[in-house]
Amino acid sequence: MDPNLLYWKAHGESFISRLRIWVDLLDPSSLLCSDAEIQKARVLIGEGDNLSIKDKHAPILSLSSVHADSGEVLPLVFRPPAFLPISAPMVIGSFLPHARVTPALFWQFLLQTYNAGFNYANRNSSAEQGKKMSLKQLLMTGGSVAYVTCAGALPQIIISRLGVRSVPLQTFFRSLLPIPLSAALAAFNVFTVRNEESENGIQVFDSNGNPVGVSKAAGAKAVRDTALSRAALFGTSAAAPSLLVWLLQRTRLFQRNSRLVGPIRLLSALYALGLMIPVTFSLFPQLGMIKRESLEEHLQAAAADGHLFYHRGL
Repeated sequence: MDPNLLYWKAHGESFISRLRIWVDLLDPSSLLCSDAEIQKARVLIGEGDNLSIKDKHAPILSLSSVHADSGEVLPLVFRPPAFLPISAPMVIGSFLPHARVTPALFWQFLLQTYNAGFNYANRNSSAEQGKKMSLKQLLMTGGSVAYVTCAGALPQIIISRLGVRSVPLQTFFRSLLPIPLSAALAAFNVFTVRNEESENGIQVFDSNGNPVGVSKAAGAKAVRDTALSRAALFGTSAAAPSLLVWLLQRTRLFQRNSRLVGPIRLLSALYALGLMIPVTFSLFPQLGMIKRESLEEHLQAAAADGHLFYHRGL
């Protein structure tokens, strides 16, 4: 089992422990480290509790920069510490009340393309080592980006094409509809980009960290859990600004100064996104566990302790 996964197994059993780790992992300063420093950290992480004081940062650097299946350094823009700095402007741009459809499509395209790249780079690739992206997967990813881009801009398309002028209807399309839409599209993005994990299976391990085979059931569970976490991230990021603005608009200050609504909405979206990233990344363990009864028959005998482990991806 990869040293990163062994670290998650030893230190990431509870939600609180995972949250503490993710708060450290998302520090953007780790993006400044060189590939040589990252590879050194990967070697050091195998020493576990024998790390010296000066090497205590090694686990964080390895976990945030190295793929747990291939052992390769992740592309800089798709490392977890880069997720907030890169996605935040795109999320804010996609939530803006655009006057035309084109800007809405532009920001949605940037956001959904980046999400697809992040999902693919951080997938479980244990059954794909040495293989290039298949034509089917490439077409599905491209089609997914095109679909979610149009679907994400749907509220603006409806307002512009139908000439919606009613304030209640505009409020619905701009503030309420984006909440379930953002959550559903984020989950859909994960399902389509990582569908090969469900079709081909992913590697599973016994309690000693030894690989025992490839499981489609574990692959489906890994994709499903990740999709739920991503839906929670973007759904909450869309809901928090709308809820906050609705509450503030009931106060006299905001009734007299309606121009404050726009900046407050954008700042609250940024704050919600930054807060929810470590929370949603911590919802499910990186080293997932699947029970014996949920496994394929040929793998059930290997689950001597009643379960097997797998890398969930991110």
